[in-house]
Amino acid sequence: MGQDVDAREFSREDRTRYRAKVRRCLDVFARMLGEHDFSVEHTQVGIEIEFNLIDASGDPSLKNAEALDAIADPDFQTELGLFNVEINVPPARIDGDGLDLVQASLRDGLNAAQAKAGGVDARLLMIGILPTLQHGHFDRSSISANPRYHLLSEQILAARGEDIEIVIDGVDRLDTTADTIIPEAACTSTQLHLQVEPDEFAPMWNAAQAIAAVQVAVGANSPFLLGQQLWHETRIALFEQATDTRSEELKSQGVRPRVFFGERWITSVFDLFEENVRFFPSLLPIVDEEDPLVELEAGRVPSLGELRLHNGTIYRWNRPIYDIADGRPHLRIENRLLPAGPTVVDTMANAALFYGLVKTLGASERPVWSQLSFRAAEENFHAAARAGIEAEIYWPGVGTVSVRELTVRQLLPLAHAGLEKMGVDAQVRDRLLGVIEQRCITGRNGATWLIDEFAHQRRSTDDRAAAMRATTQEYERHMHAGDPVHLWPTRS
Repeated sequence: MGQDVDAREFSREDRTRYRAKVRRCLDVFARMLGEHDFSVEHTQVGIEIEFNLIDASGDPSLKNAEALDAIADPDFQTELGLFNVEINVPPARIDGDGLDLVQASLRDGLNAAQAKAGGVDARLLMIGILPTLQHGHFDRSSISANPRYHLLSEQILAARGEDIEIVIDGVDRLDTTADTIIPEAACTSTQLHLQVEPDEFAPMWNAAQAIAAVQVAVGANSPFLLGQQLWHETRIALFEQATDTRSEELKSQGVRPRVFFGERWITSVFDLFEENVRFFPSLLPIVDEEDPLVELEAGRVPSLGELRLHNGTIYRWNRPIYDIADGRPHLRIENRLLPAGPTVVDTMANAALFYGLVKTLGASERPVWSQLSFRAAEENFHAAARAGIEAEIYWPGVGTVSVRELTVRQLLPLAHAGLEKMGVDAQVRDRLLGVIEQRCITGRNGATWLIDEFAHQRRSTDDRAAAMRATTQEYERHMHAGDPVHLWPTRS
């Protein structure tokens, strides 16, 4: 949800000034790509994970302010819903045992936070969608106190001009409405960051788009929403609808959604920022005092505040990031499509698969996206969200193939090669990619475990809500035990 902003109203003049300023930033960014040093000496990665807060019975705990006060760690931050918090794991080098160090940092941070937040009856749960969420939690009163969330909700609803409708058909059917964007808070995700150089950005972003379906299928962990069994990765459909600024008429006219798979394969990172400016009106037209051109011509690095704020209100599944660290500009791919969980090691395995594949596929002499239409990649993505690890997708040179077979036979060797090229120690890549391999062999990921466990709980009770609570409690126990999900016992 991005940077802090103050509560306020926006005038037509604000929007006019913002439009001019964001275009000025875009022009300066274009110059910077040709003039500035964005080089990457050592590839760095970062991870953000959103958590649900639950009480002892497995129900949502609307206590993120109290939990954050108790945790007292700047790496933990507020999120949209009162039942959410987020951890930002500090950036780290990927080479050597870097991924092990990230895993240890994440595990230690989670353990410490869990111990402290438990004192205010708030337990941290890594899961794509909390099964015990109920309609009553999709209320304005569940939005966090930070003004930016209320302001963003108001602007999205104002742009839409009507309540948000959520309609998802899966095993069951969900049809509900909301007068805020609070349903988006149900979508708790893992966001993977990969620092790249400008010349590498386009092929690596294209590679990330091509493998999005595989990531979602193998990592699915969100089969339930508001008591209904829907898609294996219901977050995808829910997030697309919960932040949609379009009325039905605008959808019919082909206006693009703000949750955006993309338009096409790209040739430069500039393509993505330019599309964002060209296709999407501002949601938060806040103008700062910096003149980016003056900063650039004075030899300083401009913050490009308006361009970055605008980019943060367009929710690409693979989002481009411009940022500054230690006085130097850099570019990152932010991979936003994975759910949280089920465990720390599962999270790191998902990360290793992503980093390794984009490195190899992005450097291919005959890239996969030259043989795959962009629309086919998008269709693969939604098919994978629906069916999860049992999905079948189209892949060049193979045709229609199961994700499990494709991953084991073709993609895992490529991921190994990519991680090796990035200098990742052999034992690290073997351990993490071995988790992905075992998921594919067993057919067991977070979504399939949750579905089977819920079926088991239902055999002992006619109370669907009670079965959801019992499923959530059992999931929490295994999550904190830490074994990867393919080793969790099943009782179906």
